[in-house]
Amino acid sequence: MRGIQYQNGIYRTPAKQLSFFGKMLPSLSFYSRFLLIVASAGWKAKQGKYDSGSWIDSSLDVLLRLENAGIRVEISGIENLLELNEPVVIIGNHMSMMETLLLPGIIQPLMEVTFVVKQSLLDYPVFKYVMRSRNPIAVSRTNPRSDLKVVMTDGVERLKNGISVIVFPQTTRSQDFDAKQMSSIGVKLAKKACVNVVPLALKTDAWQNGRMVKDFGRLDVKKTAYFSFGKSLRVEGKGNEEQAAINNFIAEKLRGWQK
Repeated sequence: MRGIQYQNGIYRTPAKQLSFFGKMLPSLSFYSRFLLIVASAGWKAKQGKYDSGSWIDSSLDVLLRLENAGIRVEISGIENLLELNEPVVIIGNHMSMMETLLLPGIIQPLMEVTFVVKQSLLDYPVFKYVMRSRNPIAVSRTNPRSDLKVVMTDGVERLKNGISVIVFPQTTRSQDFDAKQMSSIGVKLAKKACVNVVPLALKTDAWQNGRMVKDFGRLDVKKTAYFSFGKSLRVEGKGNEEQAAINNFIAEKLRGWQK
């Protein structure tokens, strides 16, 4: 099984010699290859042959293509996942399409995992077959009460079956972090399922939002993409302290990355 190679618990994109095409037109260089990855994965998923190993391979292929286009990636805190022996709820901020595509390659080699996603992602042409094959938890993002019920029911079921759940509790993707936009749905799920939460801070604005299609914006190769996992937390009481700790972890990491 393919996997990311860490040195002292950290992964950093190695120095690369970019092609002339990659240097001059990084976004076009990336998307020309990215769409082939998605098409191949979608075809395989439609045939019912897209398993966990395939998901990891697709994710790592996207990582490689991003790096070949000039995006640098740094991943830290992986030791906080390696020490786990039970499924968890991973709670992070949400900036771009990048995390949805790269997190499987980071987490799935270590533990079975799925996402809480917008229902619209399950209706995307081609990509829908991949997402459906991964047994996600689909929410509307328009009816908080209904979404909470779905996450509590389906999320607990996934966790009891040994599948960790990634939750992005913000109402929408944002390149600015506002703790007030972070709902407590992930903490509530962990509390109900009696599992820990793992904070996830990320900065992926190197993949910008598109003007016409939000998921397909240009790449800003001057920026580094960051992923960092915090120590797992057991939810006590109503979970207010744990929610604050998650928000503080994300905010502190973002401040450090912006320097």
